[in-house]
Amino acid sequence: MMSNAFISYNGYLESMAMIELKRLKAFVTVVEAGSITRAAELLFIQQPPLSRLLQGLEQDFGVPLLRRLPRGVVTTDAGEVLLQEARALLARAEQLSAAMQRAALGEQGRIRIGFTSSAALHTFVPALLRRYREIFPSVSTQLEESGSGELLAAVVAGQLDVAFVRMSVKEMPELEMEKVLEEPMWVAVPAGHRLALQRTGQLLKLEDLSNEPFVLYRRRAGQGLYDAILAAYVRAGFSPHIVQEAPRLTSCLSLVGAGLGISIVPESMTRLGGEGVVFLPLDAATQLSAPLYLARRGDSHASSIINTFCQLVTSQLAGN
Repeated sequence: MMSNAFISYNGYLESMAMIELKRLKAFVTVVEAGSITRAAELLFIQQPPLSRLLQGLEQDFGVPLLRRLPRGVVTTDAGEVLLQEARALLARAEQLSAAMQRAALGEQGRIRIGFTSSAALHTFVPALLRRYREIFPSVSTQLEESGSGELLAAVVAGQLDVAFVRMSVKEMPELEMEKVLEEPMWVAVPAGHRLALQRTGQLLKLEDLSNEPFVLYRRRAGQGLYDAILAAYVRAGFSPHIVQEAPRLTSCLSLVGAGLGISIVPESMTRLGGEGVVFLPLDAATQLSAPLYLARRGDSHASSIINTFCQLVTSQLAGN
């Protein structure tokens, strides 16, 4: 009869934890070879040490594992159970080792990526994420959409690994900011607006908007774009007549479509469209553009996963 220590699952696990993988491999090799002598040759060790190893396993479990025959060995009932469990454990150990190697190369694990709503609409970001999943299918991607300020705070707090945002900050020295791209800004007006009805193909200037009610996203949600628009108005010599602030760029378009006023949004937002909204291009002389930055913590370079993601960003920008 097998001892209670062998029958007890918890006791079995505790015993297994004490056994080195190489001893299990030796046991499996002996069983598969059907001979201690042949197994010793395959393992490149002497027969006496191998015999002592097998005896030690039997002592650890308190039951006989092998039955000696005139020529070779076969497993006992307990030995057959150990054989099946040892094979599974050794296979799992090999898988674990391979997984650790992939993780060290940034090919397995998890990455948490944040982005603003306008960044998600730019063709670059969805294409990048699709390419990343194709190259690294074993990396789980956790996506989070929010405003630039919230995303940067999440990266600093370690809640996100990287984030695509619309502003660069100097007051967060923990962060590294890399400009990914820059896109022009467009004017969003209601479909029945005079500017939409009187389009002549000419680019708009901020002076053309001086008397228009303006819908703007809250500074907390889009600080970079918010400040850039106000600065452009100051350069033009007047201030915008802000009648409504919205929590997101998408909300701004809804309010524009409802006729509350006009707004200025990144070009990528024109892909979203919107019922009752017409998009008109701005003159480059307004010096209004929407940059997109990739933010990461300065101490994140120890992470292979984050490094490989940032390398792919650079590669995608280079057109590779």
